Amino acid sequence: MTGTDAPEINHEHADVTGGWLRPAVFGAMDGLVSNAALIAGVAGGTRGAEDTSTIVLAGLAGLAAGAFSMAAGEYASVASQAESAEREIAKERREIIENPVGEKAELAAMFVDKGIDPDLAAEVAQQVHRDLDDAVAVHAREEFGIDADDLPSPLVAAGSSFVSFALGAAVPVLPYLLGAEALWPAILLTLVALFVCGAVVTRVTSRSWWYGGLRQALLGAAAFAATYGVGAAVGTQV
Repeated sequence: MTGTDAPEINHEHADVTGGWLRPAVFGAMDGLVSNAALIAGVAGGTRGAEDTSTIVLAGLAGLAAGAFSMAAGEYASVASQAESAEREIAKERREIIENPVGEKAELAAMFVDKGIDPDLAAEVAQQVHRDLDDAVAVHAREEFGIDADDLPSPLVAAGSSFVSFALGAAVPVLPYLLGAEALWPAILLTLVALFVCGAVVTRVTSRSWWYGGLRQALLGAAAFAATYGVGAAVGTQV
């Protein structure tokens, strides 16, 4: 079968390595759980109070503080990761320039380990090393699993974290802003949002949608119950 006779490939893979997916998912889940838990704790500590302004203030403060904290932390984390990768890539570039014969042999040996015939592996390594940038990219990918042309962006990661956390954290505050005076509408809305997020995430995993959704909702419910209990216990003492 020739290349032109090969059947067409009709599938695409989801982006599972980009710099936005993990911080966006983590930020949304964290915003939902942490702010709803904060609100539950404050509500538990202020039981019987007719004024819900304290709960709203706590929710809005938790939203702002969490969003900025997530963005700053994610930026620092991804920037450090990218800088570390750039250092290793620069080191590999120097090695290729200073010891091209040894690096070609090393690359050929890695190809042989993958099942390629030794003569063919040596020829492929020779061709790869015709261009310095290509050689650096291939060595980086083969030796330490880094795509030199697709390093994660700290700004993308920080922005994704900030926006997704803020959106998630706004959910449990929304019922109070719309006039709710009890905790249960905020918790119910948050549990629904957690179920939906958990179900959506399964589109890039091997789990079923109902499993992912139910897992997130149950974990959130446990967090809300625990912090409500803490708030109720502490609130009676202050």
